[in-house]
Amino acid sequence: MAKPVRFTAHAETVLRERRLEREWIERAAQSPEWTESDRANPEAERRFRAVPERDGRILRVVCVETGSEIRIISAFLDRKARRPE
Repeated sequence: MAKPVRFTAHAETVLRERRLEREWIERAAQSPEWTESDRANPEAERRFRAVPERDGRILRVVCVETGSEIRIISAFLDRKARRPE
């Protein structure tokens, strides 16, 4: 069973400002196509996934996963994201 996803206040704000769907962010957080560590916060992870509803653009979700939840810190469509080779 997937862990519950919780959005921080910042994540809720960017969701509205950037016109992102909650479902896209949850999908990327729970089932990313690839991940990388976050350079700014060693506890956080960057999770990436293409969003078919946005012409396949790559969504970057910054989150912290604990034993009981996935906490979303931020999210945006990342123009510079490239799948690892």
